[in-house]
Amino acid sequence: MKRYMLDTNTVSHLFRRHPGVAKRVQTAPVASLCISAITEGELRFGLAKRLEAKGLHLAVAEFLRHVDVLAWDSAIAQRYGTMRAALERQGKPLAPIDLLIAAHAQGANSVLVTNDSAFRQVSGLKTEDWTI
Repeated sequence: MKRYMLDTNTVSHLFRRHPGVAKRVQTAPVASLCISAITEGELRFGLAKRLEAKGLHLAVAEFLRHVDVLAWDSAIAQRYGTMRAALERQGKPLAPIDLLIAAHAQGANSVLVTNDSAFRQVSGLKTEDWTI
């Protein structure tokens, strides 16, 4: 089964009820969906900035109950270091947080679901955009 790692922007589109993202998430087997622990951290950071957004807090909590959150480990850290150095040598820097997620998706042999075209710079990273 193909595994899909949802990037933070894709999860945000889901909470904003983007029709394409919502449809793909609803029709995908739950076991095929995951997020990086890095994405969970970004979600929690967003919530910490919006304490008054009770509905969003509930939606994120419900989402996290149903999606597999993959831990970030030493093997992924090694992949991140190699990937970041290679991109810098090529003059293609990517935001460090995005590289953390890219390394995680690649290490987990997952398709990264994102609408951020910057990820196309990462050699060998499989991506899909569910917003189109």
